[in-house]
Amino acid sequence: MNDISQVTKKILIINVCVFVVYNVLNIDLVSKFGMYNVTSQNFHVYQLITHLFVHANVGHLFSNMLTLLSFGPALEYKLSSKRFVIFYLITGVCASIFYLIVSYIMQYRTHAEYMHYFMNPDPKFFDDYLKQFPNLYNNYYGFIYDFLHDSNNIALIEKSKSIIAQLYTIKDVPIIGASGAVFGVLTAFAMLYKEARVSFLLLPIPFPAKYFVIFYGLYEFFSGINGSIFDNIAHFAHVGGIMVAYILVKLWYKDKNKNYIEID
Repeated sequence: MNDISQVTKKILIINVCVFVVYNVLNIDLVSKFGMYNVTSQNFHVYQLITHLFVHANVGHLFSNMLTLLSFGPALEYKLSSKRFVIFYLITGVCASIFYLIVSYIMQYRTHAEYMHYFMNPDPKFFDDYLKQFPNLYNNYYGFIYDFLHDSNNIALIEKSKSIIAQLYTIKDVPIIGASGAVFGVLTAFAMLYKEARVSFLLLPIPFPAKYFVIFYGLYEFFSGINGSIFDNIAHFAHVGGIMVAYILVKLWYKDKNKNYIEID
């Protein structure tokens, strides 16, 4: 622990302590410090920062802190401790803002689809939409079959509307975790250490860090596009962290003879 850079160590300790308070002492920190959508009455501006230090479970905490521990010290050394704190908070907060904007747009689109279905209940749309939820689809398979073959049945139409209404209800749940900031740390590391290589625990084959960021960023982007508002992973917060980190490094190192690597 003594070999870890100071700011990285403090961020790690804060996250672990918050996790212990939440999961071991059973003190509810998620509803207070998790970040709600801006349309929620539970949203508060301070949550843009506090949600970065709250994690749901051991796996969630471990993955974020392992990434921070792997790349944070080297980045802190490169930037300086003061600038690293600024970088971590800016990427985390801006990634969250980006997520909130995208989430608001997706909710607006979802509401429009919901209203359209109520005006024009279509069994094919109902069938396609429920396929996003395999377990639910299997539970309603008999009903879906009947609805597809008897689309004018009033009772089936009303039941389909009831199911759609439940699915389209915007759940007032917060997002938590340091992923946005951590993705920013990984991105900056890949830009500033152009010779660095990374590998997975399950696939110990080292390859350039910049390619990992590119491929992971694309994966998160398309996962966010193809997902739904019920996806419990904030993919666009990850994308936002990558984007903000890229912009910050470009700005901070633009006059230093390109002492960074282009991610392109």
